[in-house]
Parts: sequence; structure tokens; C-alpha cells
Amino acid sequence: MSLSAAKENKSVATWLLIGVGMTIIQIALGGITRLTGSGLSITEWDVITGALPPLNEAAWLAEFDKYKQTPQFQLLNFDFQLSDFKFIFFWEWFHRLWARLIGLVFAFGFIWFIVKKSFKKEMIGSLLVLFFLGALQGLVGWIMVASGLTGDAVYVKPTRLALHFILALGLLSYTYWFALKLMIPKDQIVADKKTRNINIVLVGLLVVQLIYGALMAGHKAANAAATWPTINGTWIPDTMFTHQPFLLNFIDNTILIHFIHRGLAYLILVLVIYWSLKLLKLSATPTLRKAAKYPLILVLVQVILGIASVLTSSSIVPGTWGGFEWMAQLHQLTGMLLLLSLVTILFLVRPKIC
Repeated sequence: MSLSAAKENKSVATWLLIGVGMTIIQIALGGITRLTGSGLSITEWDVITGALPPLNEAAWLAEFDKYKQTPQFQLLNFDFQLSDFKFIFFWEWFHRLWARLIGLVFAFGFIWFIVKKSFKKEMIGSLLVLFFLGALQGLVGWIMVASGLTGDAVYVKPTRLALHFILALGLLSYTYWFALKLMIPKDQIVADKKTRNINIVLVGLLVVQLIYGALMAGHKAANAAATWPTINGTWIPDTMFTHQPFLLNFIDNTILIHFIHRGLAYLILVLVIYWSLKLLKLSATPTLRKAAKYPLILVLVQVILGIASVLTSSSIVPGTWGGFEWMAQLHQLTGMLLLLSLVTILFLVRPKIC
């Protein structure tokens, strides 16, 4: 690769990594929006005009009147004053504004690199997938919000929240992988089929785990079993399959969701410890040696934060940001970083070197 081509690749990779950083912030903002109960405060999706918040008292009152028509206000927040509404409005508005900023960063970067002729032909397909995933995420986000604006819903549907979250992680991981392709030279990639196979299993388990984390969040389920190590005093609760039809339990029974989420955490912890020991013995490149330590560190932090989230959930005060909210937010952030650490190893360790 020529020096100029390497420089262009580095510039495109930097652009992509800025997008990765902004997406991490966006997912964190989504977590704050959920924890503050702000997600249904804006009842319309105005892509252009919605970028500005209400600019005077009359505009604020008009937005508040729209919110008063929602089930969340009528059934849950009926005692809200305008000041309360402004607080929840801010977080949803900021969440949407940041999404718009991500779109602008990608759009202007794309135009800039087109003009500079920095994109190679093999990048075009990946770029199209990237923009498709971004657009899909915005669409699913609105469908999720719309699910909480009708009927007797006071929050968005947990399954749609989980879909929104996992698509965001898919966009995050895809963008990160794209950047790695442009940054990491081939001489830093090693071949070890068994290590990679375990890595793939871990990524799959973590994706399921993150989905169940989103279901926990969507059901506000943390304090349904605010005990550890047992679930409300028992290891295998007898209320895990009380819903009908049977399969509904896996997405709607908070105790079963707790059981699966905790069980997967223990399984992932054990596998990451075993796998990390394998990685340390692997004849590695400097890049892999540096990356190999992060999954174990992050999974240990993640488990500790998960336990802390459960134990502090008994002290939740509606409308107040406290210990549980901090633990839950850090738990989500660490989960994202753990996923990216596994994606990094997946990129660096292949079944064979082509």
C-alpha cells in the first residue's frame, strides 16, 4: 500500500471512529432517557423542525398540551407541572439532537471523502450498509416511541426497546469493524481456529445477554428481585413460567428475565476467564497482546456493576437520579465496551490467514 493510500485509509478510519464515539454517547443518552422516563415526552417526529426546542412560553405550553394527551401523562405523570415536563423533554430532545448530529457527521464526511476521492471501490458496499443501518435505527426508534403513545401504555414496549438497543449495538460494531479493516495491518492478524470459535460463541451469548438487559430495562424489572445471589430468596424461582402462552414468559415474565440475565452473566464470566487464559498463551502480535487483556477486565467490572444495580434497585425514587441510576448507566456502558473488546479480538484472530 502506498503512503498516500495509507494516509487516506487512516483519515477514513478516524472519521468512522468519531462515529463510533458518538454512537457510544448516543446509546448512553438513550439509557439516561429511559432511566429518567423521558422517552415519550416528544409526541411527534419532525426531522427538520424538531431539531429546535420550544423557544418561548407559548411553544412550551403547546408541547406540554400534546404530552397531556398521552397515556403516560394521564395514567402516570398526571401531577406533572411545566417544569417537570421541561426536564423530561430535554433528555428526549437531546437524544434526538445527538442522532441528527451523528447523521450530519456521517453525511458531511461522506461528501468530503467523495470529493477527495478517498474511498476505494471495496469500501462502497460497506458504506451503503452503514447508511442503511443508521436509517433503520432511526425508523425503529420512532416505531418504539409510537408504541407508548396509544392505548394504556405508560412506557415503550420492552421488545421494541430491546430491538432498538440491539440494532444500535449492531451499527456500533459494524462501524468499528469497518474502521479496524482500515487501521490494522495484516501482519497483526493471527490464526487460531479454536480461540476464534470460542470468541464467536461469546459474542453470540453476549448479544443475547444484552437483549435481556434491554428487556430488564424495558420492564423496569430490576427491583422485582432486588436480592443477590438468590432471586428473592431462591435459586430457581417457581414463578418463572406463570404466563400463558408459554413462550410469552421469555419476554414478559420479569422473574424469568432476571434468571436468564443472571445465568448468562455467570456463564459468560466463566467462558471469558477460560478464553482469556487461552489468549495469553497464544503466540500473539503486539496488537493482540494489548487487546487480549480488556475482555477479562471488562467482564469482571460488568458483573460487579450488575450486582450493584440489582442491590441498589430497592432504593429507586421515581423522578430522582440516585445510586441505582448510576449503576445501571455504567452497567450499560461497560456492556458496550465489552462487546467492542470481543469484536476487536474477533478481528485479530482468524481461523486462517488469507
